[in-house]
Amino acid sequence: MPQLGPAAALQIALLLSAVPAQYYISRWSGSTAAQRYHATTRLLRIWKQWRTSYLNATAWSDWTNQQLSKVKSLVGLGQEEEQMSPPIETMIFDNDHGFFGASKAVRSPRPPFVFLRVGEVVMERKGHMIGVVVSWDEELRAPQEWVDKMYSNSEDTKAEKTPHYKVLFGGPGPSSLMVAYLPQTQLERITGMRPDIPTLENYFTHFDGTRFVMQDWLRELFPEDETEDD
Repeated sequence: MPQLGPAAALQIALLLSAVPAQYYISRWSGSTAAQRYHATTRLLRIWKQWRTSYLNATAWSDWTNQQLSKVKSLVGLGQEEEQMSPPIETMIFDNDHGFFGASKAVRSPRPPFVFLRVGEVVMERKGHMIGVVVSWDEELRAPQEWVDKMYSNSEDTKAEKTPHYKVLFGGPGPSSLMVAYLPQTQLERITGMRPDIPTLENYFTHFDGTRFVMQDWLRELFPEDETEDD
């Protein structure tokens, strides 16, 4: 039996739908020739819009790239890949400048305006992504190029002086990982949820039902984050 390609199958489907479509138009669009003409013109215009957007491979590709760009912008990745060395993906994990929560300085005393703690489960307010805090800075610490890119207007400039958190998020795949460096205003603490995120065992020993318990090396950097003061 001959095999039909996608293009041939689509053509056959359109041909088979022609008669029902004509019947539908005649029943729905009115009894006069003028009414049927305007209804047919409107349907053809709708079809053209669909064909050039939802049924167009290029349009789908552009839409997908836009969504990926939004995700990368959200988590602070991909913004300076061609301009920075080493790449931002590497720097956000570890670097010698203490950027993106990577400073080895002990965070003590703990400022009262730092509301979230290492090990807490949080939700990103815009995309509703669930993650876990693994580090924080009492204010933004990042390369100037990244700051200029992420905080380009006057309202965003205020966020530079607020606490920033490094947060691990699960990626689209079961073993994928995304890392964000976000201001306090974009994060919300949540309870009763244990997200399954790769590499958490590198930072924490276990989940106690409320938060993740830090390993000894991490507790040395954030000695007051497991002590409730409210």
